[in-house]
Amino acid sequence: MNGKKFDPKKLLKLNNPQRLLDIPPEYVWDKLDLEKPDILVEIGAGTAFFSIAFLQQFKPSTIYACDLSEVMINWVKENVSPKYPSIIPVKSEEHSVSLDDRIADLVFMITLHHELDNPALTVEESYRILKPGGEIFIVDWKKIDMDEGPPEKIRCSPEQVKEELKKSGFCCVYIYDELPKHFLVVAKKQH
Repeated sequence: MNGKKFDPKKLLKLNNPQRLLDIPPEYVWDKLDLEKPDILVEIGAGTAFFSIAFLQQFKPSTIYACDLSEVMINWVKENVSPKYPSIIPVKSEEHSVSLDDRIADLVFMITLHHELDNPALTVEESYRILKPGGEIFIVDWKKIDMDEGPPEKIRCSPEQVKEELKKSGFCCVYIYDELPKHFLVVAKKQH
């Protein structure tokens, strides 16, 4: 652990309904340019809290809930997959997801970016697993001092995320800054 990673012992904190008010799935969905995405991949899914929200609202056929924590993966297997069989937990590594190339219509990361040792590598991996024309969105904490979330010094800026996306080959990169505590960056994989 590098001190930046979320402590799996606090996993129930990830299921706080307030998170859906702070990061409303409809708000995020509104910013995407996808008709009917079928396969979604959440990197750093934790308890699959947002995977469940996106499944309920947007009805994809499959969501791969990827996480590097064995504790999180087992929690999802025991508590989420039996109820939501289309959410499939996938044990991943920091910069590699054991899924095929060009499998996903949408890849997303919510409050993960600041935890990554080398976020550019995770962005490149996202590009690999996205279908041409697929999209990625990244939500993370604004780099301002507040009572919630990680320390300000380890937070990243939306401009930094945008730069990493562009360097990995993504186009149509947009930053949305209207949420009080978080920023959203959306990008597309070229055809």
